Amino acid sequence: MKIAWLVLPAILVTTAVIADEPARKVHIVLVGDSTVTDTAGWGGAFIKHLGPSAEGVNLARGGRSSKSFRDEGTWKKAIEQKPDYVLIQFGHNDQPGKGPERETDPATTYRDFLRQYVDEARAIGTKPILITSVVRRTFNAEGKIESSLVPYANAVKAVAAEKNVPVIDLHQRSLELMNQLGPAEAEKFGPPHPTRPGKFDGTHFNEMGAERTAELVISELVKVEPAAKAWFPPR
Repeated sequence: MKIAWLVLPAILVTTAVIADEPARKVHIVLVGDSTVTDTAGWGGAFIKHLGPSAEGVNLARGGRSSKSFRDEGTWKKAIEQKPDYVLIQFGHNDQPGKGPERETDPATTYRDFLRQYVDEARAIGTKPILITSVVRRTFNAEGKIESSLVPYANAVKAVAAEKNVPVIDLHQRSLELMNQLGPAEAEKFGPPHPTRPGKFDGTHFNEMGAERTAELVISELVKVEPAAKAWFPPR
């Protein structure tokens, strides 16, 4: 009987310690180009929306493509964190005219790089989520966007289907939003243009643009990955 009384306090102490241990947070890493960064993209606004059950690290870098991000070793840093999820968005700097160190072909090499990201993430137990490129806010004479990023967006969706990967079609969602708002309202999403006085940057985001775009990402994310609903407090 004495032994039982000695064991019981130990059990109670152990149970109390386990109960006091904080729940493990879901770890999310963002990778991409400037349109995903904290300073010129939607990534920082996205991370600010995360609740206490999740944490995010933004490793997006301005000027990077799906090729150069790997070549310079930043993807290796992302994988070394062994996140639960990695959200991947490229395309802008993969386009023609960006130089051989960055350019990829949406029909071949761009898809190959995306496949590598997916396979290498899965190899360490990380769940990849692909994101199509957010549109540039450049309008034609009729006040509509004719996006040059369509081939890259289509490539992302093709790889996602091939690899059975969740995909957020940010290109389509942002295209719909910008065409709905029109040129004048869309200008409010960007900072002043760095080289054209009186004009606004149609690629990158100010605080308002980052917030609205992050909301698009979140609204689509919880559709393609239902577990993500727990990452964000009710709004």
